[in-house]
Amino acid sequence: MSRRIVQVFNRYLQPGGEEKSVDRIHEHLRDRHAVTRCLFDSREWTGHRAPSRLAQLGGLFYNRASRSVFDEMLVRSKAEVALFHNIYPVGSPSLFKAALDAKVPVVHFLHNFRPFSVGGTLFANGQLMPEALVGNYWREVRTGSWQGSVLKSALFAVMLKWLHRTGWLKSVKHWVAISEFMKAQLIQAGVSASQITALRHSWDALPEQPAFGDDGSYLFLGRLVEPKGVEMLLTTWQRLNSGLGSKTPRLVIAGDGPMRAEVEKAAAILPCIDYVGQLSGTEKESALRAARAVVVPSVWWEPLGLVVYEAYDYAKPVLAARSGGLTETVSHGETGLLHAPGDCRELARQVCEMEAFSVDRRRQLGENGRRWLLQEANPEQWKQRMDNLLAAI
Repeated sequence: MSRRIVQVFNRYLQPGGEEKSVDRIHEHLRDRHAVTRCLFDSREWTGHRAPSRLAQLGGLFYNRASRSVFDEMLVRSKAEVALFHNIYPVGSPSLFKAALDAKVPVVHFLHNFRPFSVGGTLFANGQLMPEALVGNYWREVRTGSWQGSVLKSALFAVMLKWLHRTGWLKSVKHWVAISEFMKAQLIQAGVSASQITALRHSWDALPEQPAFGDDGSYLFLGRLVEPKGVEMLLTTWQRLNSGLGSKTPRLVIAGDGPMRAEVEKAAAILPCIDYVGQLSGTEKESALRAARAVVVPSVWWEPLGLVVYEAYDYAKPVLAARSGGLTETVSHGETGLLHAPGDCRELARQVCEMEAFSVDRRRQLGENGRRWLLQEANPEQWKQRMDNLLAAI
């Protein structure tokens, strides 16, 4: 049954995997439903044209301009469902109230842990902070988990407390978690099991498996931020270099973010580390084709980890942290190897283990991953499950 949907997303200051997922969801939904996009952009609050700080403070709690845009789209599209992704900060909680007033049910995709976490990651300063899921934001605030600012984090925490007490979240008729792990954590935190579904992202896989390539490099793709395990990755390669010297496998780091200076410094010191900046298009494809394995050393509760999908698309084995949704996509000994989050020694041992594998063994791990991707991230299956979910709203 076709539905009229308004899809809402507040773009981040720096685009990443979530934005690509939102675009993919839009394209898949358009095959069967009438979808109108309602987009906001965090960059609206930067630069010389940005609202005053006082206006931003008020807008963080209730942005009348954003609500007006959303209201208009609900009316114009005759929306039957509103599909929310990230709505902070420009969209604001006013959108929940607008949906409630219009009696339009909200289906809320959870790509991270908002609106149950200030920073969205439940992680800062090397610490997991799961208590935020039940409304205890003190450590998130103290560590400045939102935009590195204690003051901004405190304001965001107050906003979340206020939002949960307004009753506006009653507009959300169903939550969609992108992994079973994420779903379990939210149920434990109080979300009704009948109101949340685990639905992993789909993936438009390459039509043919790329020709096998292996130049001996280990590839990291992602934002250069603490939760992604960048620090422990650098420490792991320092450890490997101390033991193996010139025989240390090459680490290629592709991405950008706040830890770029640390990565550049390590690359300048150690010849076994190459920092290649942000890759896209053919450059990214070439790096994936050439890699021996992809490394995903996340130290936070990674909700899913689409970089694993990217690795499998090119039939590459994955060395991943045993954390969050990564345990659902990487099968130890079958599609890659899993290490304890933050354990440099274990990751170093697994790099050496991967080096000791035969070419055929590494190839088999990658091909197993490719088969998993085709079976478990099939777009048609995703569309059918999403249709069933929407039909029940």
